[in-house]
Amino acid sequence: MDQFPPSAVTVDLVVLTITQEQLCVLLVRRGIEPFRDAWALPGGFVLADENLDTAARRELAEETGLAPGTVHIEQLAGYGDPGRDPRLRVVTIAYLALAPDLPVPQAGTDAADARWTPVASLDPATLAFDHAKILADGLERARAKLEYTSLATAFCPPEFTVAQLRRVYELVWDTRLDPRNFHRKVTGADGLLQPVGTTTTRDGGRPARLYRTGPAELLSPPMLRTRG
Repeated sequence: MDQFPPSAVTVDLVVLTITQEQLCVLLVRRGIEPFRDAWALPGGFVLADENLDTAARRELAEETGLAPGTVHIEQLAGYGDPGRDPRLRVVTIAYLALAPDLPVPQAGTDAADARWTPVASLDPATLAFDHAKILADGLERARAKLEYTSLATAFCPPEFTVAQLRRVYELVWDTRLDPRNFHRKVTGADGLLQPVGTTTTRDGGRPARLYRTGPAELLSPPMLRTRG
């Protein structure tokens, strides 16, 4: 029987945050071959004593400095096309991570640099490996889940206004939303928001009510994107 070719398993991370009024993705500049000096999604090989989730959370902590459990993270998809890594057959499991205003990233052991890159100004064709495809899938997962789940609140601080939440939707969906319609929809969604009982003036001159994330994981009714 023919021997199986050498292979390995990695994890790659689509880490999204909102900072300075922009939806940004975490990229690292590779310090080693292949694709030396090219920008890529952060990630690495799964260690012998790790499961996939542990590896993903370790890589996230190494690249952002955040302790596991402080960021929303979920498995995105698997990618295993032959030749996606010129070194050997590599299957990667991608993860999507979301958090508000993450700190300055830290370059990992095999990276020369790390930075938050605005999604709107990024040319995906310049990314290493098949990371353009992984990034596109991660962005679409985030955009789609904003329609049916409370995921948008993962981009918000612990207490936030409806205007801040609306801005999350606008930046992730890359569209403008009517403030009154949005306010009516999110405050009418069962269990999405819980009033804190205080107000703030940071969104302008008029006091705005503060909310925290409610218990609902699914939106009822959903917040559907306008397509076309």
